[in-house]
Amino acid sequence: MKAVWNDQVIATSDDIVNVEGNAYFPVASLRSEFVEPSSHTSVCPWKGTAHYMSLNVGGSTNKNAVWFYPEPKEAAANIRGRVAFWKGVTVSA
Repeated sequence: MKAVWNDQVIATSDDIVNVEGNAYFPVASLRSEFVEPSSHTSVCPWKGTAHYMSLNVGGSTNKNAVWFYPEPKEAAANIRGRVAFWKGVTVSA
């Protein structure tokens, strides 16, 4: 599968974990040159605290378009070390 935003492949992997309709890619598959840190967080009752990264591609920024759980709760242990996308990022096979 691949994640694309602003005509640029952000991540590619065959090792995908699907949770609640979201494809979680291994963090190693994320092209680090397109991401920048964000201080934004949110809380999921069963997964834990999500942290975010923004995308910067071709001079355009997509704030908080990448999320991950650095310390997921036990029920979500399968997404440790993985990232997911939203806010216009297209994920496809």
